[in-house]
Amino acid sequence: MAVEKAIAHLTEDGRVHGLEEHLRRTAELAGQFAAQFGCAEWGRLAGLWHDLGKYSERFQKYIRSVHDPNAHVGKNGGDHSTAGALHAIETLGPLGRIFAYPIAGHHAGLPDWNEGGMASLAQRLQQKELLDQALALGIPEDILNQARPMERAKSGTEISQSFWLRMLFSCVVDADFLDTEKFFDQGKAQERGVYPPLTELLPVFNSFMEGMQVKAKNTPVNAIRANILKQCMSKAQEAPGLFSLTVPTGGGKTLSSMAFALNHAVRYGQRRIIYVIPYTSIIEQTAEQFRKVWSRLEDVVVEHHSNLDVDDEQRDSARSRLACENWDAPIIVTTTVQFFESLFASRTSRCRKLHNIAGSVVILDEAQLLPPDFLNPILEVLTELQKNYGVTILFSTATQPALGPHASPDFNFKGLSGVAEIMENPAALFSQLKRTEVAILGNLQEPQGWDAVAERLKGHNSVLCVVSRRDDARTLWEMMPEGTFHLSAIMCGAHRSDKITEIKQRLKEEKPVRVISTQLVEAGVDVDFPVVYRSLAGLDSIAQAAGRCNREGLLEKGDVFVFASSSKIPVGHLSQAAEIGRSLLAAHGDVALSPEYFEAFFRQFYWVRGGRLDKEKIINLLQNDSQLRFSFREAAHKFKLIDEAAQAQVIVRYQNGELLAQLEREQPDRWLRRKLQRYVVNLPRRLHGQLLASGAIREIYSGIFIQSHGALYDENLGFCPDKSIVYEPDELMC
Repeated sequence: MAVEKAIAHLTEDGRVHGLEEHLRRTAELAGQFAAQFGCAEWGRLAGLWHDLGKYSERFQKYIRSVHDPNAHVGKNGGDHSTAGALHAIETLGPLGRIFAYPIAGHHAGLPDWNEGGMASLAQRLQQKELLDQALALGIPEDILNQARPMERAKSGTEISQSFWLRMLFSCVVDADFLDTEKFFDQGKAQERGVYPPLTELLPVFNSFMEGMQVKAKNTPVNAIRANILKQCMSKAQEAPGLFSLTVPTGGGKTLSSMAFALNHAVRYGQRRIIYVIPYTSIIEQTAEQFRKVWSRLEDVVVEHHSNLDVDDEQRDSARSRLACENWDAPIIVTTTVQFFESLFASRTSRCRKLHNIAGSVVILDEAQLLPPDFLNPILEVLTELQKNYGVTILFSTATQPALGPHASPDFNFKGLSGVAEIMENPAALFSQLKRTEVAILGNLQEPQGWDAVAERLKGHNSVLCVVSRRDDARTLWEMMPEGTFHLSAIMCGAHRSDKITEIKQRLKEEKPVRVISTQLVEAGVDVDFPVVYRSLAGLDSIAQAAGRCNREGLLEKGDVFVFASSSKIPVGHLSQAAEIGRSLLAAHGDVALSPEYFEAFFRQFYWVRGGRLDKEKIINLLQNDSQLRFSFREAAHKFKLIDEAAQAQVIVRYQNGELLAQLEREQPDRWLRRKLQRYVVNLPRRLHGQLLASGAIREIYSGIFIQSHGALYDENLGFCPDKSIVYEPDELMC
């Protein structure tokens, strides 16, 4: 083959992206990203060597012959990611494995060291001919001959080594994506990263909060909220680390925690705020609240929760790779699932954003909902972020989990050390904000029938009833009078937001409003009912439900009723939490909903879970190893807060005809994916398959499914698969 300029990418019209140019630019960007955590040279070198395999004759012939923008992603051009890994080993010896993982994985994802197949890094590093083929074409010497970086490797936790490799991988992947995007779409590249710094956002926030306080009524509750805000702003001056914000529901945690984060970030030069929420149901509400704060500034808040990213290697394309999020905005609002699964992911689309977590403030809202089956690896990775990546962590909740270290003959919990509480006296605060009386219906050992519960609810003009299961919510709703509201995760986010807005308006106007909801209403949904019912659950859930009662303190006392339902609580941590809650309520009654009993509840709960706080042995798969043998893919496969094998997504039809029409016309870019997040519902995979086979839903783009039959989506209940055999009249027309 005649020596020609080596090509990295090629457009359909023949425009060339030179390989040497791509390597140098990717190296520059990856170095900039890694500099945030003190590893600029490691990032630069990984970026410089990531595509050495594209110098092979096979790849160059292939990319010139097909004129396909996806050629660099597909396999027909041969393996072009292993050569750089081999060169790192040859140049740096065993230390080269640090580069081998991110380089070898920059398309297919971080590999396992030895998974028993050809995809393992150990096996790929045996294919030395791949480096020979690349070297034969003549790689510039100044690219090949590089000195070992002198910056110190990360240490201090059980997973420091593997997490450091994952962060370097993130730097390389994002740098590669961005330089590729700049070549394919200059306009889109220019739109990225054009955001105001936090130093500009802070005065706008302060002005907004001052305006709120001027307009606020002179009530005891508002006076307490003002004091909470003041303490948060004061504590923000303390050095970065681990903090907790223990404030009863209705105390204004959302904006007060943001006040802490912004002031702290500006004080210590941190780059962004990442607000992590347990449920997709409230992410829209929280993101919208922040958008109102910065309404004069465009797109400073990015909302990221749905996994409309393409994670399947077989479905990967240039466009899908460029569409995934990299969290380059100053304010990120995301879910617990998205945040933590990304921190343990191996796929490129999930890991791309990770380097942008460095130098940030992470707010974990409703921290009591951290998943117990993965609590130990979650706490380990939070410690790692705080120790080595300049991240401040804030645990914000009314019901703080017992995350401190605990050692006893029958339970050893490493937990977190050195968490600083922001509030001066949480116990006194709870006493000041006690606005309800809790009563137990009958005997918590004797279930109440749904018909009996419905009759009680009908006796209240305005009432909220929270249950633990979707089917229970629908069953109870169907027994209620017309006009009763239903809320559950089977409704898409946009639908839930509309219903919550309507509920709030009716409450504000003091009109009758009855609501049947799943537990999604317990996390950050700011509603205020005079009466709340809660089916038996963990003490934290009962306290959160009670926080939706007499929230503003306008009544002398609100009424909260706890009852045992006739439905069985799912086996596992939910039933264990409910049993502990039953025991504490029976022994202590109303007093159990106070900070000291939350501590007792969580200690007992974690003790019951015991060794299952790392159910899948994630730490074992990623723990420090002198020979750098890690199981990234296995860990990613096992670290699933939502079982992907059991769940699948569909975009429903809810007042989004224009967006769906756009989706029909063109492949989804990052903007369209963001918009569509609000219309996604998760379904059991078996049901998803049945609906797909029947034509009730269809795959419009690789991995993206939309609702076909209009009757499937009910204006009260949301997605109702039992209506899939019913057609709208216009769907019967030819």
